[in-house]
Amino acid sequence: MQKKESSQRIRYSFLKILTGSDLSTRRLALMEIKSINPGPVIWLTGCVHGDEVGGIVVIQEIFKKLRKEPLLKGSVHAFPLMNPIGFETASRHITLSREDLNRSFPGNKNGSFAERIADKIFTTIIETNPTLVLDLHNDWRKSIPYTFIDPPEIVRDEDTYEKVKLFSNKTGFIIVSEQKEAYEKENMEKTLSGSLNQRKIPSLTLELGESYVVNEENVEYGVKSILNILDCLGMIKPINKPFNYQMPESLRGKILKYSHRPVSTVSGIIRFLVEAGDLVKKDQPVARVYNAFGKLQDTLRAFQEGIVLGYSDSSAGFPGVPVIAFGVVQK
Repeated sequence: MQKKESSQRIRYSFLKILTGSDLSTRRLALMEIKSINPGPVIWLTGCVHGDEVGGIVVIQEIFKKLRKEPLLKGSVHAFPLMNPIGFETASRHITLSREDLNRSFPGNKNGSFAERIADKIFTTIIETNPTLVLDLHNDWRKSIPYTFIDPPEIVRDEDTYEKVKLFSNKTGFIIVSEQKEAYEKENMEKTLSGSLNQRKIPSLTLELGESYVVNEENVEYGVKSILNILDCLGMIKPINKPFNYQMPESLRGKILKYSHRPVSTVSGIIRFLVEAGDLVKKDQPVARVYNAFGKLQDTLRAFQEGIVLGYSDSSAGFPGVPVIAFGVVQK
């Protein structure tokens, strides 16, 4: 009996990024699965911050499922581990230079260490003319998953922004947009997503719960969310019941604004009064800060109506340091 020819081509390889002083070679893992049937080109990227490890596993699980997908169309590519040096030391940054890789795009092949890695990643992605790029991140330990999109002022191209909104609605998560002011303050125009969107390549970020460890529940959410997207694009067998994260119906389909306000105004011990996923009203107390003797120093109140996305991994409070993240309902 003649063996049936596979309709897929799977390839795992590496891209060289660095030769160390000991002549060792550092590489980026690259995953590709291509169907003989034409269709969209999707990229998945993970661990641009070395402590955000959950995205690696989400990508691995997606490829396991796609290997068994009989109706796959198009291709899926992935950089599962963009920051291997930070990963090995559980550091957000590239340890050698303390650079933030996700503030170094689109990169520069003759630039700093982070810019050279960013250039390798960015160039490889755009050469495939992708339909969509999904960048997988992790957040604070106590946080809910959500979809993060760039504001229209950063995307700049109306057609690209409409595609970003369309795809974000298919993820099944709460949708949050960063404040334009934060991009200018924190150099966020140089994120992978921001740089791609400015080149008219739709890209969005999935924030999938806690950093440092693999949270299996958040992995499952991430896998189901990405399958929603592949289904939306007609790349896989239709899903009977698309994934939708549990959220208040009043927020479904809305674009919330990301906010770190209020911040702590004093040093002390923070005691949180809300949980990730809680709805809050304007002026509602969300945390209190006490000194070493247990005397109340400050009460933090919600600036606007919204939902708690997550809160700090530490209860050590300092002036000006964010302690809770909100998705704020826009009026």
